[in-house]
Parts: sequence; structure tokens; C-alpha cells
Amino acid sequence: MDLKNYKVIKLVRIAVQGSFALFCLYIGYRFFCFYEWAIGNSEQFVPRPPSVEAFLPISALLGLRRLIQTGQYDMIHPAGLTILIAAIAIAFVFRKGFCGWICPVGFLSSIVEKIGRFLKVRIPIKRGIGVILGLPKYVLLAFFLYVIFFKMDLKSVDAFIQSPYNVAVDAKMLKFFLHPSSTTIYVITFLAIASLFVANIWCRYLCPYGAFLGIISILSPTRIKRDPESCINCKRCKEACPSGIAVSEKLEIFDPDCIGCEECVASCPKKGCLTPSFMGRSMNPFLLPIGIVGLFLAFWVVAKLTGLWDTVVSPLMFKKFYSMMNSFGHPSF
Repeated sequence: MDLKNYKVIKLVRIAVQGSFALFCLYIGYRFFCFYEWAIGNSEQFVPRPPSVEAFLPISALLGLRRLIQTGQYDMIHPAGLTILIAAIAIAFVFRKGFCGWICPVGFLSSIVEKIGRFLKVRIPIKRGIGVILGLPKYVLLAFFLYVIFFKMDLKSVDAFIQSPYNVAVDAKMLKFFLHPSSTTIYVITFLAIASLFVANIWCRYLCPYGAFLGIISILSPTRIKRDPESCINCKRCKEACPSGIAVSEKLEIFDPDCIGCEECVASCPKKGCLTPSFMGRSMNPFLLPIGIVGLFLAFWVVAKLTGLWDTVVSPLMFKKFYSMMNSFGHPSF
């Protein structure tokens, strides 16, 4: 394939990420309309969009725990569990492709990163410092995994999933963003400004969801291979990597921080130097995003057809719990 076509990968990624981000905005708007109806601020009923459950990762992780132990699917927030399983499957097959091609937070981070690159204010992070900065996301992940998979017994997991708090947690999430505290505003502002100087600071150093998928992706048969004989040591791949991976110093990229974005492949000026591979065999770079998006949509189709996408909670039940949500405390573990 011509090198010019390789560079199209960047545009394809922006288009895919942007499409998912716009869809998330649409879902957010639809859910806001449903929420307004549920709390009595609007007479116009709008169906609750199941996809909003993508933003309930803790509830989904609890659902996964129960599914593994009992085989029972969480029908309170089934779409959230389906999306989590899809992200895990993608990590097994195509590395952290969910982070690199689908996640809207990753898209926003990449925009800020590109602004920082344009302004030439980016600060290079040495590997040793990067390892230390990356510890918080693993600490957060370890905490959640310990509490959900070890500290909580099955009875506690069931109680949480069936609790009024969990039923109304999507509305609580919306309220959190509609009426953020001053601390929340300060933290988001700090992360946005810091991301201009340190690329993808949230994704690389703080996101436990990404850390979870990164650990799983170590088993992925998808890699980026570098041919040392073709390499001219220009280090463009290293500079292009949004995860700060030293691509130019490795023969094969299977780092847990690799998000499968192929920015390194698109930036390489030497044909055949950097190539994505699957189970040791080189593949067309465009097959990676096709596989990632295709697998994600396949999970949605299967879940929709098998009744594992739409919640069993009725709109009137949501209405009841939303009206009472200020009285719901977080269930104890």
C-alpha cells in the first residue's frame, strides 16, 4: 500500500472517534430529555437510551462479577454490561482499540493533545517518570477489583445491583455533570490544561478502565512490528504515539498502553518499516479499525437480538426512583 494511503489512517481515526463522540452527545441529549420527563419538568416523553449505561462502569463491573459467578445477566443496566464485555473482547483481539477508536474521552484527549502539539508546549516524559505517573490508575483499578471481586460476597453484589441507588445511578451521573461542584470544575480544568503539556494525561496515568483493558491487551495477538533494517531512526513514530511509547526502540509493540491507534504507522516515512500484525502475520492497517468497530457493533447486534440490551425497568419505575434519588445513599460494601 502506498505511504500516502497510510496517512489516511489519521483521518479515518478522527472520523470514527468523532462519530462515536457525536453519538454520545446525541445519547446524552436524549437521556436529558427522558430525565426531564421523569422528574416532572417536561410532559414530552422521550424513551431512555440504553447506551447511556456506557458511562456506568462500576455498575457494569458488578454485573460482570455476578455473570461470571452465576451466569445471570444484569437486566437493570444490561447495555452497560454488554459494552464492558465488548471492550474486553476488543482488548483481547485488537489491543486497547476501544480506547483508541471508540471512547469519547479518548477523542477529547486527542484533540487537546493535538492543540498542545500545535502550540509546541508539550513536555516529553521520560520512561521512568512515566511509570511512576502511571501508578495511580493501577492503584484505582486494584481497589475496584478488590472490592468487587474479593471483598463483596454474591449477596452484597445482588443487593447493590437491585438497589434503588443503582437503578437511579444514571440520573445521579447526569446530575453530577449538570451541577458540578467547585472541586469537580477545578479538577477538570486542571486536567484539560495539563493535557496541553502532557499528552493524554487522563488516559495514560489516571483511567482505571484503560488500565484494566491494557492488562488484558497483553494477551492480544495484534502487534505493531518494526523492521530495524528499514528504520532510519527518525523517531517520528515515537513522537506521534499518544501513549508515549518508544516505538523506535522496540522490535514489536505489545505495551499495555498501546491503544491500537496506528498513529506510529501513519507517521513513518519508510514503507514497510512499521506494520500491524495479527498472530505474527502482517495485515492491512485499515483492517484494525474495521475489526475494532465491527466487533463492537457485533456485540450490540447480538445483545439487541437476544434481549440483553434493553433494561427490564419500566419508564414509570425510573420516574419513581428518580423522584426519590436524593434520599438514596450509596449502598455499603
